[in-house]
Amino acid sequence: MKAGNPYELGLDKNPANYVPLSPLSFLARSAQVYPRATALIYGPSRQDWRSTYERCRRLASALAGRGIGAGDTVAVMLPNVPAMFEAHFGVPMSGAVLNTLNTRLDAEAIGFMLDHGQARVLITDCEFAPVLQKALAMLGSRRPLVVRVDDPDVPAVPGFGDLGYEQLLAEGDPEFAWSLPADEWDAIALNYTSGTTGNPKGVVTHHRGAYLNAANNVIAWTLPHHPVYLWTLPMFHCNGWCFPWTMALVAGASVCLRRVDPALIYPLIREHRVSHMCGAPIVYNMLINAPAHLRAGIDHKIAGLIAGAAPPLAVIEGCEAAGIELTHVYGLTEVYGPAAVCAKQQEWQELPLEQRAQRNGRQGVAYPLQEAVTVLDPKTGLEVPADGTTMGEVCFRGNVVMKGYLKNPGATAEAFDGGWFHTGDLAVRHPDGYVKITDRSKDIIISGGENISSIEVEDVLHRHPAVLAAAVVAQPDEKWGEVPCAFVELKPGAKVDEAELVEFCRGMLARFKVPKRIVFGEVPKTSTGKIQKFMLRERAGSRSAIE
Repeated sequence: MKAGNPYELGLDKNPANYVPLSPLSFLARSAQVYPRATALIYGPSRQDWRSTYERCRRLASALAGRGIGAGDTVAVMLPNVPAMFEAHFGVPMSGAVLNTLNTRLDAEAIGFMLDHGQARVLITDCEFAPVLQKALAMLGSRRPLVVRVDDPDVPAVPGFGDLGYEQLLAEGDPEFAWSLPADEWDAIALNYTSGTTGNPKGVVTHHRGAYLNAANNVIAWTLPHHPVYLWTLPMFHCNGWCFPWTMALVAGASVCLRRVDPALIYPLIREHRVSHMCGAPIVYNMLINAPAHLRAGIDHKIAGLIAGAAPPLAVIEGCEAAGIELTHVYGLTEVYGPAAVCAKQQEWQELPLEQRAQRNGRQGVAYPLQEAVTVLDPKTGLEVPADGTTMGEVCFRGNVVMKGYLKNPGATAEAFDGGWFHTGDLAVRHPDGYVKITDRSKDIIISGGENISSIEVEDVLHRHPAVLAAAVVAQPDEKWGEVPCAFVELKPGAKVDEAELVEFCRGMLARFKVPKRIVFGEVPKTSTGKIQKFMLRERAGSRSAIE
């Protein structure tokens, strides 16, 4: 700062002109301004914003009463139910950090996350009791307090949980005097990435980024006040792309849903006149391929955010026919979910469907409150030409980027090398500046919106005594987008069939990571022994490989 700068002398931050940014303030405002507006819908249950605010304050108060506060972790493993929504406010209001757990993971992965994040409390329900009982057994004396959310649609598991969720809330004060974080850089959430070459990495996000990306969702999607939002996107995934906080900002109604099923979704759309939803391509694929009679009586348009690989033409065309207008977004856990959007240009509307789909299928440009997204040459660190052909790595910079990886300074430094967050995704820049992903580094397979490490699956295959070499690549799949396809070379004289090897994998992998097809034969290698995966990708994408 220049000495004697008159704009800095005596003009300091104070409580009147500076308040740390936090999405928690959105909840307090909606409860004050729209106290009777509907906040949560779950089956026959309804909650308005006033009662939701009171319940979140009770949760914060009860946690604080049990000694939970700054620096502590509260893990939550729940489907899209009201308690999961409430945790996004009640946990950080106590000063603690919210750790949402992927409900599709196996006991080993969950156990690692609970231990690594040092969870002091775990909020869950009986649907996940079998997995959690195994995971908790791994922790020994480090076992967290288990709070059980009871649900009439889920059979009780005797002895599971230390106390009920409503019991915990009864301990709390609905007028609890919570406060905003002392620093907007304080952690608000911990989310684990899918492990690529080892254990999952713990992504730490802050109040400032959550506040900004919640607002980003409103701006980029031109979200109106009081939308009716259907929870088809898991709230455990990047904190539901920050949409719990976004819904509080616009006082929207969240329609909760335990599982994604068109037979459940369409009646909810019809009954509540759902206006907005988010999801991976598989969600929309399920909806447009559901029996036509399920859509009967739905005469209004629905806005949908779609993420992942570029949506196939058939999905875009099917969604248009079903009255769903898609907007393509892109991001990662490290950037709070979506942090880039394929911002639509008015002239695209005049293009034929195929050309319009090509433009709408790009990853696009930075979200309004994200500073930048670009493609850098991995060797020089310079931006690649905007020629649509020169490949580089997608990188982000801005306030909507994580603090870093928990207890992993090496991975944090690598991710932020050169002053950018490196995604590991390979892409090109088009002449209009829009980013388009062309491939993914580290051979990540994206199945139904979930990342699967080919290395992890290969490691399991190699544990089988009959396997000499194994390579796993993505195979196109109509339902999931991509699924793992394994190419396996057996040891001389060894015998094992596909069913046996699949069953072997099921014993050590989450179900969605298990190869959906195994092709036996010699695995192509270079002269130095490196597996030539590009050849396998071609085979996995051909009819001969998947029939």
